[in-house]
Amino acid sequence: MLSWRHIHKHFGDKLIANDLSLDVNDGELIAILGESGSGKSTMLNIAAGLVAPDDGSVWVNEQNITNWAAEKRRLGLMFQDYALLPHLNVWQNVAFGLRMHGVSKKEARQQAYELLAQIGLADLEQQRIQVLSGGERQRVALARALIMQPQGLLLDEPFSALDTSLRSNLQQLTLRLIQQQHCPAVLVTHSPKEAFAMANWICLLHHGKWVQQGTVTELLARPLNAWVARLLGCDNVTDNWYIPQTAMQYDAQHGTPLQVCTVNLTATNYDVQLMHPQYGLLHWWLPLTQPVNVGDWLPLTIWSEQIVIFP
Repeated sequence: MLSWRHIHKHFGDKLIANDLSLDVNDGELIAILGESGSGKSTMLNIAAGLVAPDDGSVWVNEQNITNWAAEKRRLGLMFQDYALLPHLNVWQNVAFGLRMHGVSKKEARQQAYELLAQIGLADLEQQRIQVLSGGERQRVALARALIMQPQGLLLDEPFSALDTSLRSNLQQLTLRLIQQQHCPAVLVTHSPKEAFAMANWICLLHHGKWVQQGTVTELLARPLNAWVARLLGCDNVTDNWYIPQTAMQYDAQHGTPLQVCTVNLTATNYDVQLMHPQYGLLHWWLPLTQPVNVGDWLPLTIWSEQIVIFP
């Protein structure tokens, strides 16, 4: 288990972490989601030993590592910029940590090759870093982080520079290896979609404080306030209420006829906009099996008991 306990941190007059605590179990990935400057990366840097907390402690498997040097903590790091060593080839980058800990060149290369084979890069072990694609570099960075059998994996927006399909593939590969190594992992991200796709649990951070935590289903069903709902990318949000898609039903018999203003086709549904006399402009997702066009009239029932009213 990887834990932060009552972490406080200021940078000058700015409060970055205000009594933050978090536990991450082995084989679990928790996402920290928040805006720029909210303190997300600082949490990772404190765990990694790159930044010292003003108060509080970091624990791994019930051992206080707050005052340990970064290289003694056995925490793997992955960053957006990969941070690979350009003067080393692929297997040498992956094996770098092993060599620094006294593992022989032969053994380190064998371990690096085995891990590269798992991630589909065995045939590139001799390649220079400069000739690799972005996705290949990120897989090398992942292998380098995991080859040390880390006690925790810290992911600071490592997939944000990749295209959509490659990002999804690497997210799934990362999850598989985390579960295989039974390693606690924390992902810092701006993207709710990324958090939804990867995390067992999501923590929303705002101005150094936890605002809300929960599973994807829990957060989307009942966001605490409008800021949370908008951060999660919810539709149909005002400062006073949120209407989830589950509250909206096609009801030919009792629904209110509403005219379609716009239609956007996505991979999984129609995103329809229509004007409601009480709730204003609403987004309504309809299945692709139900063709819809601008100007159509659709009967909509909104279940008031499912509307989330913000305090």
